[in-house]
Amino acid sequence: MSLATISLENIEFFAYHGFYEEEQKIGNKYSVDITITADLSMASQNDKLADTINYEYLYKIAAEEMKKPTRLLEHIAKRIIDSIFQHFPKVQKAEVAVSKYNPPIGGVCTKAKVCISEDNPALFKVD
Repeated sequence: MSLATISLENIEFFAYHGFYEEEQKIGNKYSVDITITADLSMASQNDKLADTINYEYLYKIAAEEMKKPTRLLEHIAKRIIDSIFQHFPKVQKAEVAVSKYNPPIGGVCTKAKVCISEDNPALFKVD
C-alpha cells in the first residue's frame, strides 16, 4: 500500500456565513483548503482517474457546502469532511481549513481560520 495526499489550496468563495446576522446578509470572501490521504497506488501505476480521488469533485463538495449559510467555520469544515468520507470511502484522512477574510473582530485581521482533521471512522470500525 502506498499512501498519498491530494490537496486543493486556497479555493475562493463568496458566501454568507457568520455568527452575526449582518454577516449572513452582506456576505464575505472565504477560502477553503482540503487535504486528503488515501491509498492511490493503483492510480500511480495505471494512470486511470477511476483509481484516484477526483479533485474536481472535491471542489464541488466544498462549493456545495459553502452555499449553505452557516454561523461557524467549524461547522462548514466538518460538513465538508463528512461529505468527502461519504463520497470517497477509500479516503483515510481528511483535513479541511476554512478561512474568513477580514473577520469582524474590532481590529485589523487579514483572516480567521479553522482547521479540522479527521480519520475516516468507517475504516476503523470494529465489528
